[in-house]
Amino acid sequence: MSDLTLDRPERAARSGASVDLYRAVWRWHFYAGLFVLPFLVTLSITGGLYVFRDEIDALVHSDLKRVATANDTSLARPSAMVDAALAAHPGTALKFTDPASPDASAEVTVRTDAGERLAVYVDPHDARVLGALPDQGTIMWTVRHLHSLKFFGPVARGAVEIAAGWSVLLVITGIYLWWPRGQAGGVVTVRGTPARRVFWRDAHAVTGIAVGGFLVFLAVTGMPWSQVWGGQVNQWANGSNFGYPSGVRVDVPMSGQRLSEAGTTSWSMQEAQVPESAPSSRPSIGLNAAVATFDRLGLHHGYAVALPTTPTGVYTGSVYPDDVAEQRVVHLDRYTGDPLLDMRYADYGPLGRALEWGISVHLGQQFGLPNQIVLVLVCIGNVVLAVSAGAMWWKRRPSRSMGVPPMPRDPRVFRGLLALLAIGGVVFPLVGASLLVMLALDLAVARMRRRPAAA
Repeated sequence: MSDLTLDRPERAARSGASVDLYRAVWRWHFYAGLFVLPFLVTLSITGGLYVFRDEIDALVHSDLKRVATANDTSLARPSAMVDAALAAHPGTALKFTDPASPDASAEVTVRTDAGERLAVYVDPHDARVLGALPDQGTIMWTVRHLHSLKFFGPVARGAVEIAAGWSVLLVITGIYLWWPRGQAGGVVTVRGTPARRVFWRDAHAVTGIAVGGFLVFLAVTGMPWSQVWGGQVNQWANGSNFGYPSGVRVDVPMSGQRLSEAGTTSWSMQEAQVPESAPSSRPSIGLNAAVATFDRLGLHHGYAVALPTTPTGVYTGSVYPDDVAEQRVVHLDRYTGDPLLDMRYADYGPLGRALEWGISVHLGQQFGLPNQIVLVLVCIGNVVLAVSAGAMWWKRRPSRSMGVPPMPRDPRVFRGLLALLAIGGVVFPLVGASLLVMLALDLAVARMRRRPAAA
């Protein structure tokens, strides 16, 4: 977002805005865009694809994910499906995932004898193995890892966290620059043609004001998954009672294993510990009985069952459907079948519920297809923002210069920025630190440029 008067801040001053304040806001909008826009394009493209993850995976991996709906609606026993998966890929079964719909396959996660972790797909009607992929090896898991920059290590993930915070600054400064100051166009309309800079300025401003609020929402709701801030807030929101919110009954023996170690879980349950079964001489209830118990307890279809791999292990049923209210995790004693811990969305604390709801909307699942369509439009808008910003800068840049907006004459206008630094440093430590570094560099460079002139 930017104002009609970007290259003439004095004109903005005659409309009632301070030249120095305008320059400071414009300068930092430029810096924020310089840092954020490359991330914004990458995150928007991968995010726009990921909101249709189920549809795309079902299409690309239809031979594994989809089965013919049989006239006979009876299903093979879960243990038979696990046995078929192990016959095709010998090893240890770690997890069984219930088919989410009548035309969906079941999934068995296997750690093979060679140490490879596979997702084996099985027809639930006749226990026929359809094929296998590396665990989290679908095309949409690849897109998800690209979206979070997980492929590129902790430094890259930290940069995404900083970019999310800077995008909020980008929107705030952009609204100030967009604010109408008597101009006839460029507020909600686009003037000119692509050959003219005013076209790109108007496209940038109008698109920015349309998607700015959504951009802030996506930045804030994406923060829970961030490397530094997300982990700290998770503990704050969910307490330190074995990773479960305060008030949840956890007076059972706990193992040192985290729920996230068994596979994908909700944000609130990342640090939740898995309870232990009481040692017993009786045989394990088995997967079939465990699945029957989970069905009786009413878990949403498509739940995953983590299988016990030690004598004190438990059967853990977990499901995170589109409607966050249906999220649930249940641990069963492997010998008695009794529920040891039953955790629902309603058991999260107020902050945990709010963040989980925000994450669900961020993923495009809470409101179904309308949610997905809105997010895709926002992602397209974000790409338009980046392209128009680049075109606008290219058309106004001076030769042999970055075209950084001018420094305010009165440095006191940076007091507001210092206030943002203080807030950012407390709420988002990485973002606050990056702002502080950027401010120090900006002032140092400006001071160096003034010295020859003074001499």
